[in-house]
Amino acid sequence: MKTFNVDEFMQELIDRTPIEKDFHQSVREVMHSIEPYIKEHPKYLDDKLLERLIEPERIIAFRVPWVDDKGDVQVNRGWRVQFNSAIGPYKGGIRFAPDVTLDTVKFLAFEMIFKNSLTSLPLGAAKGGADFDPAGKSDGEIMRFCQSFMTELYRYIGPDTDVPAGDLGVGHKEVGYMFGQYKRIMNEFTGVITGKKVNWGGSLIRPEATGYGVAYFAQCMLETIGEKLEGKTVSVSGYGNVGSFLIEKLDALGAKVVTAADPFGYIYDPDGISGEKLDFIKDLWVVHRRPIKDYADKFGVEYVEGKGPWEVPVDVAIPSSRQNELNLDDAKTLVKNGVLCVCEAANMPTTEDAMQFFVEKELLYAPGKAANAGGVAVSGLEMAQNSMHYSWSAEEVDEKLHTFMENIHQTCIDYGKKENGYVNYVDGANIGGFIKVADAMIDLGVV
Repeated sequence: MKTFNVDEFMQELIDRTPIEKDFHQSVREVMHSIEPYIKEHPKYLDDKLLERLIEPERIIAFRVPWVDDKGDVQVNRGWRVQFNSAIGPYKGGIRFAPDVTLDTVKFLAFEMIFKNSLTSLPLGAAKGGADFDPAGKSDGEIMRFCQSFMTELYRYIGPDTDVPAGDLGVGHKEVGYMFGQYKRIMNEFTGVITGKKVNWGGSLIRPEATGYGVAYFAQCMLETIGEKLEGKTVSVSGYGNVGSFLIEKLDALGAKVVTAADPFGYIYDPDGISGEKLDFIKDLWVVHRRPIKDYADKFGVEYVEGKGPWEVPVDVAIPSSRQNELNLDDAKTLVKNGVLCVCEAANMPTTEDAMQFFVEKELLYAPGKAANAGGVAVSGLEMAQNSMHYSWSAEEVDEKLHTFMENIHQTCIDYGKKENGYVNYVDGANIGGFIKVADAMIDLGVV
């Protein structure tokens, strides 16, 4: 009888890809979750299914030359990792940030396999990116970079092949420049990118979807222990597209968000971010690319330099910036201060040992692949609307989003609930996402 050992499996992967530590972390988490399930269902060990699952179907790497405002040529590196298309066309965002590497893009694409599967939509998994920093760049520089990026990428994507979207550093502006270049080259107006503005093919609620979805998911989590989101204090880190709309929805649901952060420090506003303050923070990064200290300077609240917001006592903590921003010491501090729930809005923002600590303490803790799947779910709805040349109202899309998040939450319960009643959302998300993709891979043969 075939057996599966996570340590041996991971060692083989590490030997082949020794420097891809974020990717290793992502794979190891999934493999530990699915190991008991695979022992009960050994069919998933046939035909090296797991070995195929962790190998991208295609990795595309390319240079991105562009001309800055001084007339000097700059060169960046771009990637698209098309990881798995067993259940649908590749789907996943594009990230622009100076610290993006192939490892970053690969781990994000691997996470998308399970996130997209959890939505129940027919979406495969991919991710893209470049080591380009849009902060401090003029609109002209961003446009020229995006056009150069798409001039290479266009040949590998399409509405039935691979549908990119925005991600960290890629908002409406960048999506617009890339879509415009694609349309110019291909001479066709198709749903090849999601996250577009509504007046040229986007979906209502798409910009808000990831943040809103996380709030809905946190609401579901608290209900499992007889608590409500209303009246709870919440710490949030990032305040970009995801974080700002997350804060907006948390405020609308009656919670009080008291922190926001960037890589340089955080603000603490005990009165909560709402009203005029909410309007200010929604534009602070998305429009102006400004540091969070500007919020403290404008509203006279405390700014703590060089630290993350996780030392502030709160009921709910939502890391919403980037990978591995919340470490073991942060996790211990949150638990010591009585946190009820940790719900990830970013992709893998909790370090491996911090995640294990939360689970060992049986804290309500949800990984991003489940909690932040609302963004890609509404991207799927945008694809459907583009195909139909039709659009739904904001209320219809928001209702569908709420249903998506409730269904994903139920999947986590179905596959993650333990005998003592504790819901291990990590196991639930990983197993629930794995089954659909793995079964499809078996049905499609060795490809």
